[in-house]
Amino acid sequence: MKVLHVNTERTWRGGEQQVLYLARGLHARGVEQELLCQQGSVLAARAREAGLPVWERRMRGEVDLPAMRAIAAKLRAGRFDVIHMHTSHGHTLGVLGARFAGRRRAGDRPATVVSRRVDFSIHKRRVLDFARLKYTWGLDRILCVSDMIRHVLLRDGLPEALLGVVHSGIDVARLDGAPERREDYRREFRVPPGGALVLNVAHCADHKGQRFLVAAAPAVLARRPDTRLVIVGEGELLEPLRAQARELGVADRVLLPGFRSDVPSLLRAADLFAFPSHLEGLGTSVLDALAVGLPVVATTAGGIPEMIDDGMHGLLVPPRDPDALARALLALLENPARARRLGAAGRARVLVEFTSERMVEKTLAEYGRLAGAAG
Repeated sequence: MKVLHVNTERTWRGGEQQVLYLARGLHARGVEQELLCQQGSVLAARAREAGLPVWERRMRGEVDLPAMRAIAAKLRAGRFDVIHMHTSHGHTLGVLGARFAGRRRAGDRPATVVSRRVDFSIHKRRVLDFARLKYTWGLDRILCVSDMIRHVLLRDGLPEALLGVVHSGIDVARLDGAPERREDYRREFRVPPGGALVLNVAHCADHKGQRFLVAAAPAVLARRPDTRLVIVGEGELLEPLRAQARELGVADRVLLPGFRSDVPSLLRAADLFAFPSHLEGLGTSVLDALAVGLPVVATTAGGIPEMIDDGMHGLLVPPRDPDALARALLALLENPARARRLGAAGRARVLVEFTSERMVEKTLAEYGRLAGAAG
């Protein structure tokens, strides 16, 4: 088995962490592979640090003919069995590169696999909508990270036989081994004695719903003024969120420090995790929080209910509802024993169903089926 991974992102988000988990897991199982990464990307650097073979190339969008031809040449020379595209732009570049490489029946073209991590429709335009063509032509398999994404693609008209589900997974040992810095963070974020630290970790984008968490803050702080809400991440909405906190008069207790490289330690130091997305393929930040036994309040968006049964592994509220979000946060802040029970149940579920090992094995099984069908 020989695999070429394609990822066009320069920055580091949950999808890139999943690519690295997958590549490391495949390497441990003896699978030969190479990662095509955006030049100068975080993924390229971290994959190289992990001892994985990396090919860096500048990829200018999804209509980059030189990049497609370079991919085709790589596929022909390397005799890859699978090309796995992990981003939307990588999808187009990889599929066309594979077509340029030759015919699959003749063994010149590898099996083509795309990961789908978002739960919105593929149809963005009413006029000249080529989405269905993009998501069927030249593709052998779409691996959805949740059942909800699969349902969305079926509703969009994609054939059932094209779609598989491989839930994202996480490396629990990486989180368990993070340094313990609880007191450091409580000083940094000015958490009073006996107060609570509520954490959110996500890219600051509209679909992540942090504005609803900020909107919920006044109600939470009115009853629990010793609470601090910390939203970690960068993105186009970071400054608007800071402005919203100032307008609501809670900027001293709703803190947005931007990107942090110490998230595993932050998770271990927090008392509660909030995840207010209104569009979400699955949400690996939730898995990270559950894995360290952190009680979670999240929404019913996308694939989140596939990780959390409401009232069993955490609390779920409707998306875009700051009042319901505030009530759920207060319910756990004011009942620590219940919060601990939910946190323990969430960790147990992750250890059984959402590990990176399980994700790697299921992906490898998908590769094997495709290679067998070609053989």
